[in-house]
Amino acid sequence: MAKSLILCDCMGTQTVDPEAIAGVCDVACSRVHTALCTTQIMSAAKLMEEGDTIIACQQERVRFEEFAEEIGVESPGFVDLRDRAGWSEQGADAAPKMAALVAEALLPATAVRSLDVVSEGICFIMGPGDVALPLAEQLADALTVTVLITDEAEPPVSRSFDAVRGRLRRVSGALGGFEILIDALQQIAPGGRGAFGWSAPQDGARSTCDLVIDVTGDASMAPAPEKREGYLRADPRDQLAVQSVAFEAVQLIGTFEKPLYVRLDETLCAHSRAGQVGCSNCLDICPTGAITPDGDQVAIDPMICAGCGACAALCPSTAITYEDPPVGHVLSRVRTLAESFQAAGGTAPRLLMHDAHGAEMIRLAARFGRGLPADVIPLELVVVSGFGHAEMLGALAHGFAKVDVLIGAATERDALLREQALAEAMAGPGRVTLLDEADPDLMSDALYMAETKPVTSSPVLPLGNRRQIARLSAQALNPDIDAPLPLPDGAPYGAVLVDTDACTLCLSCVSLCPSGALIDNPDMPQLRFQEDACLQCGICRTICPENAITLTPQMDTSEAALSQRVLNEEEPFACIECGALYGVKSTVERIMEKLADSHPMFASSEQARIIQMCDDCRVNAQFQSKDNPFAGAEKPRVRTTDDYLSKRRDH
Repeated sequence: MAKSLILCDCMGTQTVDPEAIAGVCDVACSRVHTALCTTQIMSAAKLMEEGDTIIACQQERVRFEEFAEEIGVESPGFVDLRDRAGWSEQGADAAPKMAALVAEALLPATAVRSLDVVSEGICFIMGPGDVALPLAEQLADALTVTVLITDEAEPPVSRSFDAVRGRLRRVSGALGGFEILIDALQQIAPGGRGAFGWSAPQDGARSTCDLVIDVTGDASMAPAPEKREGYLRADPRDQLAVQSVAFEAVQLIGTFEKPLYVRLDETLCAHSRAGQVGCSNCLDICPTGAITPDGDQVAIDPMICAGCGACAALCPSTAITYEDPPVGHVLSRVRTLAESFQAAGGTAPRLLMHDAHGAEMIRLAARFGRGLPADVIPLELVVVSGFGHAEMLGALAHGFAKVDVLIGAATERDALLREQALAEAMAGPGRVTLLDEADPDLMSDALYMAETKPVTSSPVLPLGNRRQIARLSAQALNPDIDAPLPLPDGAPYGAVLVDTDACTLCLSCVSLCPSGALIDNPDMPQLRFQEDACLQCGICRTICPENAITLTPQMDTSEAALSQRVLNEEEPFACIECGALYGVKSTVERIMEKLADSHPMFASSEQARIIQMCDDCRVNAQFQSKDNPFAGAEKPRVRTTDDYLSKRRDH
């Protein structure tokens, strides 16, 4: 049974076309109400009692959820048509956008993996005594508190919490699992009359806790402290901030659900091989330090990961994939928006990616300003910093004329800047932009004034991982271009060029290539290359003893990139004994030339001939030679009875 969509024009302030929505979406539209949340709420109750419903209002969501609970029906779904479409200078033309937003709201949500984090309220406070001690006294009734006094303050008389003095060396971990390392630790020596004293200082003291409150006023002990769950920080000079931290701390007791934002496939990681470092994109971009080297791969601490998604966007091999939501679900939503908009009569839609901060800007622009243009379709994600070039290109390939990413105040920008430049290199200038506006009115003005290029390619359905999506999208967006597309430095696509005069075909590059882009030929001295597999990690260039390898970032959209081509080959050398082909002819000849009359081990022609033999013949020749390295001492003669009797004198 189709869902019911309950419509309202919000006191006649927007135009809603039920027929346009029902003609595209598998949904039964109600009549257009005027005051659904007030005088007509019983009409909503009747529709909710009849079956599965969606209410076209987000502003009064809490009211409708409480009302559904009151009348004993399942809570309805919600979709915002007013702020994102109806309240706009072009609201009268927003019917295609409304149809697209409803179609996207009908898609099922994806389940996100998570784990439970338990916090028992063990709290560690660090800071000067005049701030940390009153804060500890305040929290002692709700939390198990230990205070690290960082100045020369006197020890507290109160025994409702523990107090120590020392120098903090390191803080690691996250909510429910912090580890503390302290040097020059001094503990209170209770007892006796007068003020308490301090014990002798000791280095290397370790402790654990569930949450940390930092009121030192110094640099944070954790990278990106605002993203570290359980690490609370306040300026000790700001009493309001200190009290806010205290209020937040008492809420961090219990069992919490921690999303597992990313998934790591170690077999695909191209971090290093044989001690040669290749890709370090995720290590360089992670703001929280959740990613660390782990041999030839990297390791991700899910407790520290804040889910910005930048690592997944920059990972060249797709070893790291974002799971909240997965790239396939994001592109499914994008495709639904594009197809529904066009099916409802719209042309050349623009996609506006945003987070919760951007959603609030859209609401403010709609209520007090111009709102969004009728051809701009917003799509909200938890974070936009993980919206990489593959998703940008995928949106364009699905039929969007342009992609705008609205940056928020807390958005990680480094990865987005790189991904936007890479996407534009493959899609053309002006097709992907980063909208960095903090004022809702300026955001609207930028969208209204932006130039939109017409869609020149037919929509396609790019599937697979990020690399495959990017390649298929680039092919669709550049149907008439035969030459490879030049890409910015650091791009994860490109060619390997070999100086054939310098290359000796040692094949060190083949043995260390993490993606199998460089391949040997077991039948002859040959170095082959498959471009679509190349990650441009640079390990081959680093390991090459002859410095014969250079990398060229590019995207070859032709079928040639999917097949192997020969980068260098030479004639094999024939064994002088059996004629079997082995090695490289030029290499053997070069060795013979260098050793001639210069090395005592190869002074004779018989010894030099060994170099010109295959493995089997070489072993045989050495075994038969006079100075056979495999020969042992001469076998002793077997002694017989006659030998013993010959030495006796009694016969």
